[in-house]
Amino acid sequence: MADHILILDHGSQFTQLIARRVRELNVYCEIHPFTKAAQFAGDPNIKGIILSGSPSSVFDTNAPDPDLSGFLGRIPMLAVCYGAQLIAKRTGAHVERSKIREYGRAHLSTIADNHLFDGIQAGTQVWMSHGDSITTPSEAMEVIASTDDVPVAAYCLRDQLTYAVQFHPEVYHTIDGAQLLHNFVIGICGCAGEWTPHGFVEHTVETLRKDIGDGQVVLALSGGVDSSVAALLLDRAIGEKLHCIFVDNGLLRKDEYSRVLESYRHLGLNIKGVDARDAFYSALKGLDEPEAKRKAIGRTFIEVFDREAHSIKGVEWLGQGTIYPDVIESVSVNGPSVTIKSHHNVGGLPAHMKLKVVEPLRLLFKDEVRRVGKELGLDPNILGRHPFPGPGLAIRILGEVTAEKVALLQEVDHIFIQGLRDEGLYDQVWQAGAILLPVRSVGVMGDERTYENAVALRAVSSTDGMTADWCHLPYEFLARISNSIINRVKGVNRVVYDISSKPPATIEWE
Repeated sequence: MADHILILDHGSQFTQLIARRVRELNVYCEIHPFTKAAQFAGDPNIKGIILSGSPSSVFDTNAPDPDLSGFLGRIPMLAVCYGAQLIAKRTGAHVERSKIREYGRAHLSTIADNHLFDGIQAGTQVWMSHGDSITTPSEAMEVIASTDDVPVAAYCLRDQLTYAVQFHPEVYHTIDGAQLLHNFVIGICGCAGEWTPHGFVEHTVETLRKDIGDGQVVLALSGGVDSSVAALLLDRAIGEKLHCIFVDNGLLRKDEYSRVLESYRHLGLNIKGVDARDAFYSALKGLDEPEAKRKAIGRTFIEVFDREAHSIKGVEWLGQGTIYPDVIESVSVNGPSVTIKSHHNVGGLPAHMKLKVVEPLRLLFKDEVRRVGKELGLDPNILGRHPFPGPGLAIRILGEVTAEKVALLQEVDHIFIQGLRDEGLYDQVWQAGAILLPVRSVGVMGDERTYENAVALRAVSSTDGMTADWCHLPYEFLARISNSIINRVKGVNRVVYDISSKPPATIEWE
């Protein structure tokens, strides 16, 4: 990919956010662990380097220590937070541990005349988050910004296209952060800003045609945005050589299987629907641990999908809707990341299937997938669909999953989601759903006491699911939904609303 930025990750929680901000400038970028820096030193297409922050201190024994010899002085570099301290220390500056961690809002009291700060005025707010401070610059450094408490808030290296900032330009709280990144990526690095949905579609379709040739591709559709956009890209590239399979695992939302299947057919996709509900319910029988349920669902899906794939003659390729966060999360700066949950696409292909993998979306973030889907004319009902977990309602039923529990939760979920749509709230929410709790509570209906199920409603706002805040839905709306659920869904007599954010909670309960 020509004309792009390389981001070297030192383990910062904000690294993906840097990439998102660069992509918003219509410039392609990639994140790689700092340990792989030397591998890219000879790449002529890299127009600039960004060094991320890190939870580490430059004084730690195993502090990230990238090999930058192939880049320094040759192409522009922007070092952020830890990266700034690292470069400063290497040039002989005095860096020391802060007595008090500098965290939160600050204001740049002085800004020098430097292209990195074009269009940015003194007094602008920035976001600090560091435990080390650069107290005395080296002779190689020129200080270009300060705050009242941080004498070296930004600097550049003399006679080099190397810039460094002690703050985080990628976060929302740095008011002119987008301008600073624009100055670096577009102004200093000279990137053209041609990374657009239209350009991505054209390039990807051409590449898919070349790579796949006369091969046949099988792809599992889920009804979600990722697999749907992947299918449309493959369909545009190879047409009827793409074979889509949509499996009803019995864990989808109410009427979703028939509704989504019909939407796919209207899009002209070569698709087959498979009713495998009984197989999944059998596999889940007696299981109540979340990870055991996930693995049973994954194993059963592979069995069903493998059987259907083998019924298609000449299949050589497996299409997947893997997106860039999945790729990034599969590798950390110190090797494979810890498995938090086991339903991601990355690394999930059984060896016995002997298929080559094609992942048209592996370069895109979630919001970019939606923009590409819009470019391809994807049905708005699918394009705007909330993210839905791979294991479906199985991980929203705490404890053992049965067909009866699924039917009950489908009704509750339908009332909640349809209510959000009817009230014009659906598009204001990133993800929403209902959870069936392993709790029964006493209630009163008419003149009778009841002892029935409790359900929790969950609605969060987010950009990409990495962090999320609970949605402040109107009390009147929640009251109506609660009454509707209790009155219409037999077996439920209590509704609660989840007001936990991520972190520390996760979006799903299991």
